[in-house]
Amino acid sequence: MQRKGDRKFIRPLQKLSPSTNPLQGNDVASLELSIVNHLEFSLAKDEYSATRHDCYLSTALSVRDRLFERWIETQQTYYEQDAKRIYYISMEFLLGRLLGNSLINLGLYDNVSKALVELGYDLEEIRSLEADAGLGNGGLGRLAACFLDSMATLELPAYGYGLRYEFGIFTQKIVNGYQVEAPDHWLKYGNPWEIERPEYKYTVKFYGRVNQYTDEHGKLQNEWLDTDDVLAIAFDTPVPGYLNNTVNTMRLWSAYSSEEFNLNYFNHGDYEKAVADKIDSETISKLLYPRDEFYRGKELRLKQEYFLVSATIQDIIRRFKKIYQNKFEKFADKVAIQLNDTHPALVIPELMRILVDQEELPWDQAWEITTKTCAYTNHTVLPEALEKWSVDLIQHLLPRHMQIIYEINHRFLENIRVLSQNNISQVQNMSIIEEGKRKLVRMANLAIVGSHSVNGVAQIHTEILKNKVFNDFHRYDPDKINNKTNGITQRRWLKLSNPLLSNFISQRIGDKWITELGKLKELETYADDAHCLKELQQIKRQNKKKLAEFIHHQTGIRLDVDSIFDCQVKRIHEYKRQLLNVLHIVVLYNQLRMNPKKNIVPRSYIFSGKAAPGYTMAKLIIKLITSIGERVNNDESINDKLKVIFLPDYSVTLAQMIIPAADVSEQISIAGFEASGTGNMKFALNGALTVGTLDGANIEIMNEVGEDNIFIFGLKAKEVIKLMETAYDPLLYFNQSSDLRNAINLIVEGEFTPSQPELFRPIIEALLYQGDRFMLLADFDDYVACQSRVNAAYKNSDKWAKMALLNIARMGKFSSDRTIMEYANEIWNVKPVHVEMPEL
Repeated sequence: MQRKGDRKFIRPLQKLSPSTNPLQGNDVASLELSIVNHLEFSLAKDEYSATRHDCYLSTALSVRDRLFERWIETQQTYYEQDAKRIYYISMEFLLGRLLGNSLINLGLYDNVSKALVELGYDLEEIRSLEADAGLGNGGLGRLAACFLDSMATLELPAYGYGLRYEFGIFTQKIVNGYQVEAPDHWLKYGNPWEIERPEYKYTVKFYGRVNQYTDEHGKLQNEWLDTDDVLAIAFDTPVPGYLNNTVNTMRLWSAYSSEEFNLNYFNHGDYEKAVADKIDSETISKLLYPRDEFYRGKELRLKQEYFLVSATIQDIIRRFKKIYQNKFEKFADKVAIQLNDTHPALVIPELMRILVDQEELPWDQAWEITTKTCAYTNHTVLPEALEKWSVDLIQHLLPRHMQIIYEINHRFLENIRVLSQNNISQVQNMSIIEEGKRKLVRMANLAIVGSHSVNGVAQIHTEILKNKVFNDFHRYDPDKINNKTNGITQRRWLKLSNPLLSNFISQRIGDKWITELGKLKELETYADDAHCLKELQQIKRQNKKKLAEFIHHQTGIRLDVDSIFDCQVKRIHEYKRQLLNVLHIVVLYNQLRMNPKKNIVPRSYIFSGKAAPGYTMAKLIIKLITSIGERVNNDESINDKLKVIFLPDYSVTLAQMIIPAADVSEQISIAGFEASGTGNMKFALNGALTVGTLDGANIEIMNEVGEDNIFIFGLKAKEVIKLMETAYDPLLYFNQSSDLRNAINLIVEGEFTPSQPELFRPIIEALLYQGDRFMLLADFDDYVACQSRVNAAYKNSDKWAKMALLNIARMGKFSSDRTIMEYANEIWNVKPVHVEMPEL
């Protein structure tokens, strides 16, 4: 049968075309048959030998079959319609488990659940057997995953590019209260969602030298010679949109040696050296974010970034040339590359290298193509997080790229010198090269110079970029820096994660909110409906009960489901100020010890998050949390009014359990330091009330939900800057606050670690005598007062429920669908492409 659109096929494959084979059925009987067939024919199992994990695999493979039909059609439709494509490049994609999300987006959740019941299995139990993909660490990777979901749902032709980390970041264990890192064997039992594509294999070069010569036409040529080569092999994962036929691609690269086995070394008895090249090459895609306090770690991290960039750019150009051959004047009209933070900034010199050295385009044309194609998202204002690599390291690892970076910088600064009338300060600030004893390449500056758009991820963050961090660039090109406030996908973070609340919403306003989150506004009509508010409270209580049971199973600690579930779950970092929360807990504990009958609503504090392996202070903060928890949770004198839990190994799956159960969401970073945050959005969407500073997206959440439905405290960003510019004295605040003094003294005196009274001295020294960089002490009293308001508000359960409902109803702005449409319309200039499945 000929396919629609008079598409031409390779004749031997025509009978295998998806259009000539019956589509997979989506009814319960067809799904049940698929699962059984995969058990027998894909896994070689029967009813006697099949394990629960086999059932998970056969279910995943059955769902995958239905994805593949749409996946193939989607990719061919993009070629048919000559679509401009989006290439989203990120070092992280924190996907979470894929079975549940795929079932939601395919509209198969209920039918697969029924099919499994017929086979004697429970879908929730089967879903729990899937490993979280170890492809990310925190907000950066989760944002990228939300964006992939939104791009597919909005029918945008898009590809996500990343690395296939064999061991992820690490599995976090808590041993004697300390974080201990163990390998994350997420691929131990395979990954049924990915397809290896050995036909898409690229050589990535490192080291070597550059040979410059003049060819017979008098043109200067550059050859990159004597390189160490590594192969990049593609592994593809389908990304389905919600209830449409679009299935986009996430392509991850895995590193393989170009020389698998050196027989000469082996035959001479040097068995280790025979495989040394293989081991060294494949280290590149072993681990997310290797420790970089030492040279080899830095080199490996830079290798990872270039490996991702090189393989991706080669793949993009291959796909482009498949249609347009060498017509590179069309490249920027058909290709949009988005750099998710500075990690992929080497895209710019790599694209220039290929266009100039291999495709032999003139420099000016190549530069115009590069800048029109690339766009850069900044995710941080922390100076230490704005990547800088030593010139010596790049020169050693990527000698041709260092030459290109120098040339880009030279041409750019020539222009800046003219426009600034040779303002030395401005030239120095905007230079890609940071001069000094040790020359550095500023990757953020490289990304800005080589992109046509630079965006922040919240309004306040973007203003800080314009007015402070990149002010010289903003004055030079006032239209380049723009805002795209982050968002989250409601398909995962509400419909999948919180089915009780999801059903509650759909019963009242229908289900259009699943693709148009602004429809939640219609819930406001129920804000004074007592029956509705009572049902909302019951849903929250059921979610809290589920989490409490999980915590009891994990830790042996029982939580009171009528207590306030106060949650701070995110990466452990000083600027996120878990320590501020901890100090307040110590204050409450001390007050309860003095007066066990103190009239407070019982609170269960729930922490979770990983500290970077080399981040000593963050790891010590984890130890402080667990030590306080050990004391508080076992102190019978306080009558169970306080519990402190640290849940290890924070993940997307764990977040999906915690967030629906939360009453309070702690978003307490120092104002002006959090770019956006997306955890704040997830909690509010699920009816938790925010305790937060005017930082990141908290400001926009406050503007949406109303000042009466959020708990704001602390210094504003401008006040933080002003205080930093004056002589900020943390001891002044310490001496003024008796609660603060008592809390710090308890820690200093070893109250929570009597066998090691000096253990937490580095934390206290940083607060009192090393500047208190993130101004915990300046915000402390206001934070305590804010928490008192929370305590008072929670006592009025009807008012609290109304506040929670209004938070849910007013979160429409914070869908990643809205964010992605802004990118598509204002940065990428990409239109949706509708995919239709062929009729048989």
